[in-house]
Amino acid sequence: MDIEVIAEDEFGGESYRNLFGEIMADVGKAVQMEKALLVLKPEIPLFIFSVKLRAEPVSKTVADVTNIRTEGGTVYITITEERYAPDILKGLWARYGRNSVEQKTRLDIEVRNASEKDAGSLVVASGEEHLKEIIGAVWRSMPEGIKNRHTFIDGQVITVVATEERFEPHMLDEGSEYHRKMTEAGKDV
Repeated sequence: MDIEVIAEDEFGGESYRNLFGEIMADVGKAVQMEKALLVLKPEIPLFIFSVKLRAEPVSKTVADVTNIRTEGGTVYITITEERYAPDILKGLWARYGRNSVEQKTRLDIEVRNASEKDAGSLVVASGEEHLKEIIGAVWRSMPEGIKNRHTFIDGQVITVVATEERFEPHMLDEGSEYHRKMTEAGKDV
């Protein structure tokens, strides 16, 4: 992930670049981000964090995160993306009942009296949940004490404008401008 920092304090800016990268890696979001822009103005105080994702968050179904096949009246599911395992099991229990769902191993599940199409279409993670996770990760990377936050979201770009004080119109305008620049493909910020 490319991280650009705009800050008057060169040492502080570099420290924050490292901290932001470490936090995003620790929470597993760095791989989803193509670019990040951190605007640090602690003297105001104003912080603008804008990230461009590699892809727009989309909903995931059982078919997206498993290998699924049918034999007779039983659907066999092998989970290929383990992070979705709890949501898959919970969703299958809700749809088919615990008596029809049998977890054979940590990643292998059998569902009786189900169709592959129906079981495969079960949504296990919404795109909105992914957005919330990414926004939460960005918030965690901001300085403590930041009370007021405004978030701009367009497709692959999320921009959070934050301050300890009340938002002044120029703060949101500046955040909006950086957000616009991040959404424009092929242009430098």
